[in-house]
Amino acid sequence: MQKRRLGQSQILTAPLVLGGNVFGWTLDEAGSFRILDEFVGAGFDFVDTADVYSSFVPGNVGGESETIIGKWLAQRGNRQRVIITTKVGMRMGPNKQGLSKAYIFQAVEDSLRRLRTDYIDLYQSHCDDAGTPLEETLQAYAELIRQGKVRAIGASNYGAARLTEALDVAKRESLPRYESLQPEYNLYDRAKYESGLEAVCVQRGLGVISYFSLASGFLAGKYRSPADLKDAARGAFVGKYLNPRGERILRALDEVAASHRSTPASVALAWLMARPSMTAPIASATSSAQLQTLISAAQLQLEPAAIEALDRASRQASGE
Repeated sequence: MQKRRLGQSQILTAPLVLGGNVFGWTLDEAGSFRILDEFVGAGFDFVDTADVYSSFVPGNVGGESETIIGKWLAQRGNRQRVIITTKVGMRMGPNKQGLSKAYIFQAVEDSLRRLRTDYIDLYQSHCDDAGTPLEETLQAYAELIRQGKVRAIGASNYGAARLTEALDVAKRESLPRYESLQPEYNLYDRAKYESGLEAVCVQRGLGVISYFSLASGFLAGKYRSPADLKDAARGAFVGKYLNPRGERILRALDEVAASHRSTPASVALAWLMARPSMTAPIASATSSAQLQTLISAAQLQLEPAAIEALDRASRQASGE
């Protein structure tokens, strides 16, 4: 499998990242271990998580996903063969959020302990912290890299202007720069990334690992009517896609999938993988069947006509 370099870092990845947001949420420890084993067994190696996963689940406090991944790494003894990215910045409790130097130093130790490792391959700012100078944040990361606790850094949920400013500060102050961006991006949610962020990433040589790559499962064709959202764990995220544009995108995915003897989910991920600025989309799975659909996308080559059909269907018309 051909690997792709993440920005200008030394991290090389297959064109698919496994999302760990479901670990400790819709997937228990045993199920998480099974998915991780199958993912790595298929030749993939990049796993995404965050300290805050899955604090959004009633009864959870955050760190559940990292803890499960840490147990799996310890039991399998395969840390050197797996790329781990986690994030810092989202609220983990009173006085536990942001990107100040003091908090980053505290949060990284918590993540390292839960992950049962002494280094993080890619440590990401989960969201911008306007109250902390960019220099302070990057200085903290510089110290972690010097200590060997972090290999490279990335940004998630940054706007184009702020990302550019962070890159400029890093260059001016001779500090480590963000080597990657983790934006929300998929066939439906295109505007924010393509209108500004993509150009910054291309011009500055950043890697891109998109989240919500399947629009919370909508692009897999799982949700086609309000009735499909009943009792769905991701129902609150998906309702916004049930409109004429969403229906148009699903029809195009169905057509391309049928012509390639594939599935809508595989086609939606293959479209992302074919985007020149994309390093690897992030997608999660809670079953072996779902995981196989994700894996199949890495072997699916879409011809220009199929890509154009998907582009055309997903373009946002005036008023949509």
